[in-house]
Amino acid sequence: MANRIDDTPVHKAIREALANCLINADYYGRQGIVIKKEQDCIIMENPGDVRTGKKQMLRGGVSDPRNKALMKMFNMINVGERAGSGVPDIYAVWEREGWQAPVIEEKYNPDRTILTLSLLKKETIKSGDKKVAIKSGDKKVAIKVSEKTQQQYDKIIKFMESGREYKASDFEILLDVKSSRVRKLLGELIAMEKIKKIGSNRGRRYKLNR
Repeated sequence: MANRIDDTPVHKAIREALANCLINADYYGRQGIVIKKEQDCIIMENPGDVRTGKKQMLRGGVSDPRNKALMKMFNMINVGERAGSGVPDIYAVWEREGWQAPVIEEKYNPDRTILTLSLLKKETIKSGDKKVAIKSGDKKVAIKVSEKTQQQYDKIIKFMESGREYKASDFEILLDVKSSRVRKLLGELIAMEKIKKIGSNRGRRYKLNR
């Protein structure tokens, strides 16, 4: 069989990502597989959690596919991960292309894994501090936030679904930071009027302000 002339490392990485999405989907779980092509990214979602754990999946070397027969079928046409190398290979391709690193998210109840492949160059992320407007009393004031903080803001907002309420602990898992850091970020997002709080103390919940 002749090689496709358009078969670049990026094409191969996207095929690997799609194969991994199908191979690791929980077909008995709620909701289905969703593949979306946005203007600046490709999003692949499948029901089911990451069986090896997110850290191990990013590290590679260990494979625990949910659908082994499907994996063998893809391997017969040289598509799909081998020995847990699929995800690290995808990250390596994105790094060589100079694109923003892929993002893997896990949601629960129902369990769901989401892979976002950004098509934006790293240079589009502005370095240094950025000013954001927050509400202080009856007026808004500008404060400086670091690039890392802005990325954490963006991750929280992207994670939240309209009309759904969240606990602070949901964001501890998402960001892998301490509860004190989560409370600070949430407080700042409330001051920016991006989200709003519901209830108080232990029963407090958060939702998008829209």
